Amino acid sequence: MIWRYLKFVKPYFWLIILTVVIGILKFGIPLLIPLLIMHVIDNIILAEGLAQDERLSMLFNIMIIFGLIFVVLRPPVEYYRQYLAQWTSNKILYDIREKLYKHLQELSPKYYSENKVGEIISRVINDVEQTKDFIMTGLMNVWLDLVTVLIALIIMFNINAELTLVSMAIFPFYIFGIYYFFGRLRRLMRARSQALAEVQGFLHERITGINVIKSFAVEKHEEKRFANKNNNFLTKAVNHARWNAKSFAVVNTITDIGPLLVIGYGAYQVLGGSLTVGALAAFVAYLERLYGPLRRLVSSSTTLTQSIASMDRVFHLFDEKYDVTDRENAEPMDVSRGEIEFHDVGFGYDGKSTNTLNHINFRIIPGETVAFVGMSGGGKSTLVSLIPRFYDVTSGAIKIDGRDTRDYTIQSLRNNIGMVMQDNILFSDTVKENIMLALPGATDEQVVEAAKAANAHDFIMNLPEGYDTEVGERGVKLSGGQKQRIAIARVFLKNPPILILDEATSALDLESESIIQETLLKLSKDRTTIIVAHRLSTITHADKIYVMKDGTIAESGTHQELLYKRNVYYDLYSIQDL
Repeated sequence: MIWRYLKFVKPYFWLIILTVVIGILKFGIPLLIPLLIMHVIDNIILAEGLAQDERLSMLFNIMIIFGLIFVVLRPPVEYYRQYLAQWTSNKILYDIREKLYKHLQELSPKYYSENKVGEIISRVINDVEQTKDFIMTGLMNVWLDLVTVLIALIIMFNINAELTLVSMAIFPFYIFGIYYFFGRLRRLMRARSQALAEVQGFLHERITGINVIKSFAVEKHEEKRFANKNNNFLTKAVNHARWNAKSFAVVNTITDIGPLLVIGYGAYQVLGGSLTVGALAAFVAYLERLYGPLRRLVSSSTTLTQSIASMDRVFHLFDEKYDVTDRENAEPMDVSRGEIEFHDVGFGYDGKSTNTLNHINFRIIPGETVAFVGMSGGGKSTLVSLIPRFYDVTSGAIKIDGRDTRDYTIQSLRNNIGMVMQDNILFSDTVKENIMLALPGATDEQVVEAAKAANAHDFIMNLPEGYDTEVGERGVKLSGGQKQRIAIARVFLKNPPILILDEATSALDLESESIIQETLLKLSKDRTTIIVAHRLSTITHADKIYVMKDGTIAESGTHQELLYKRNVYYDLYSIQDL
């Protein structure tokens, strides 16, 4: 997992090296302070044979030198160390999210039907952000702390080797403490992250469906359900915090014993005359420079466990397989006629059985308008979703202009198909941007022309800011009919040779439906058009009607032919006409 993450780090390797080098300067400068203490005590304060003026002069000179180091040199070092560290880590996260977003767009609708949107968002935002600690801590701070410890030990050995060995006596216990707590913390952090993602997923669903909750007045019930999710996260977070607290308690106790050993043995050496007072004072000051980084390394191990657990979740998302992909020799599609043929097509959502669609065979002549009707669950919407390859057929083949759709690249296939669905999503952007989704880079004139063709221009001009009006999330500021007309304007702008209308008017009132129906007739002219409808009155004009029942085609023909047969279609029409 770490090696995969390092592939994102690799382009910034030398920048990280530069950041570490500058960081060594940042942490190295304070290491001069204990030497200053030793010099001032032994060579100025306790020095014999020096006059008061000489002592003051030496003190003034040494303080000027150190003042320049800390006032002139250290601030720019501190600035560039922080800036480069933050810029590099944020740029790596940018690269990960960019690739992750591209990956998410390649996943099929099947993945999104099986996973909560809130949990996916949690991985892209929260978990990717958590991996930043691996860069800041694992690739930068850990090395700086290790170098700081190494430099401190070198200086301490030069001051007194015996005392240095005494201060290092706690190292084996310290290393064992990190090893013992590391693995458990990683597992607990992974569980905590999953629980947090579940809370976020629950919140996303409930906020999206808040009107449903209010309409049934089940706020109290939903509060209890949220409390269960939140309590699960609390339990996981407390378990992690408890183990984390244990690790800090043990390691801090170990590092607190070190100074007691050093002070006791150091005082013994001073009394014996083998160590100066200034050297002991410097040595005690260096203990903080030695044990401080050691404590940070413990904290770093905890931070790294959190980061690696988040890394696991990020790459688990990266590892999701694509259900629909381009074949190796797939070619760009250019529809010349618009003929569509289903040849013994079977489909099952599990990818194995064909319980959703079975032995579907039909042919649509170029420019023909064909409708699919039937009771809910008959397989109508599933059937039309196979044409743009939202899913791939389990058996058989779908052909456009005589070639299997899998022989074409997915993007070129979908570029030749326009879809208007029952619930067309509008993004929280302007009206113009929502229409331009079909053709990014279209001119204002093209957008207006498409809106006029969709009978949308007049109501758009009556909006507060016309085409620059923000429509709100999912288009909440617009009526159902207005949203549908913007969706139709998209298709006019795209101008595809094949058109799919999936329950495009079923959610509208009769007045809006009448306007939309007129627009759709205009849109479908001279195109191969497939209509899925519940209201049979909207498809009586179709050149051919297919009646779906239990995943098969029960019967087919024109409106009059099907009425004459007095079979499934006749029964459906009679019920609606009644």
